[in-house]
Amino acid sequence: CLSHFPKLTAPFCTLHNADNIRSYFGEGLALYFGFLEYFTFALVPMALIGIPYYLFDWDDYDKYVLFAVFNLVWSTVFLEVWKRCSATLAYRWGTLSRKKAFEEPRAGFHGSLGLNSVTGREEPVYPSSKRQLRIYLVSLPFVLLSLYLSFFMMMVYFDMENWAISVYNEDPNFMTSILLFVPSIIYAVLIEIMNLLYRYAAEFLTDWENHRLESSFQNHLVLKVLVFNFVNCFGSLFYIAFAMQDMVLLRQSLATLLITSQILNQVMEAFLPYWLQRRRNKRVHKQMKRLMGEKELPLLAQIQLETEMNSYLGTFDDYLEQFLLFGYVSLFSCVYPLAAVLVVLNNITEVYSDAFKMCHVFKRPFSEPAANIGVWQLAFETMSVIAVVTNCALIGLSPQAKAYFPESETQLILIVVAIEVMRSLVAPLYPALGSFYTG
Repeated sequence: CLSHFPKLTAPFCTLHNADNIRSYFGEGLALYFGFLEYFTFALVPMALIGIPYYLFDWDDYDKYVLFAVFNLVWSTVFLEVWKRCSATLAYRWGTLSRKKAFEEPRAGFHGSLGLNSVTGREEPVYPSSKRQLRIYLVSLPFVLLSLYLSFFMMMVYFDMENWAISVYNEDPNFMTSILLFVPSIIYAVLIEIMNLLYRYAAEFLTDWENHRLESSFQNHLVLKVLVFNFVNCFGSLFYIAFAMQDMVLLRQSLATLLITSQILNQVMEAFLPYWLQRRRNKRVHKQMKRLMGEKELPLLAQIQLETEMNSYLGTFDDYLEQFLLFGYVSLFSCVYPLAAVLVVLNNITEVYSDAFKMCHVFKRPFSEPAANIGVWQLAFETMSVIAVVTNCALIGLSPQAKAYFPESETQLILIVVAIEVMRSLVAPLYPALGSFYTG
């Protein structure tokens, strides 16, 4: 089974291994692994530019303008080329024009029995007004409360950061220099814990809202999770960049958050599943040996092993992880050019850890046809727009830009608007660039 997965040796954007994955797991998972492979290859130019940029300009925190310009162009071209790759795969698989003419109610939907006005069948009916009340009177206040708690934790983090800096200034030595990184590490761990707890709460609330269709359920869940994760993961970075305007602290915080989150994700997604799988294998072999004695029945043992595998819950968490990594790279990597290098290394291990999980940890999911990555395409495009504005704003805050407009704070807004307008004018050329890169 592992031989069907990408080996990261294919030419840029050919994604030929996706056909093998699709034939066994279906289009949904094939598109995820295709996107993961494409994202990894697309990061290579940023990584190759980032390494010398990091080495030669490490002590000069203000020379990030050129990298920011490259970053804002890359974040947009990246998604435009992926659209072409995704459409190519969907056309080859015959799912490009696939549209759901009629969706059956999701399994968790419940309500009083009534007649469907379209099909004439008897099925559960739930008033839309009652669902809207649950959304606006319960779910929305909960999301706002969670965002408030996230901001509160961010303020506590800044207090810890100020305390660590004051201790270092009073007695600069090796131990106090290490202390400077402790608040960021603690905050990064808390971010992951809060994201996990919020995810469970968001799933419970979205299920309680009782959406009739699976697509509606997924859209509301993705919206809840993305809003909180965006604020929780990137709120402190925006505050440091634009309120404090401290590029030294921004680089340190970004590096610590990115490295810590990747380590935690690798432990949870690679090492923990591998350890659990080894324990499961040992338990199954002991059970089979106790039942069958000395007889060798490898097929029966394999069947018993597969019955105890966990059910695969979908690609939600996998896309969410890539969404956050894309945010770290596209938003603020101009002040920490090694971000792309770290994400490339993370994604290389991610391919094999995800492949291992699909083949040895989870039961094979039911194949579901798909024409694209769904609502995640919109999520990545929204992040791309935010990245363009963020990089333009960082350029406006740079000493080079301030040298041209020393007395006018409004020039920053004009710079952002001008560059965004230029990007909009050049946008029609992106499909042509995609055809150039994909040959």
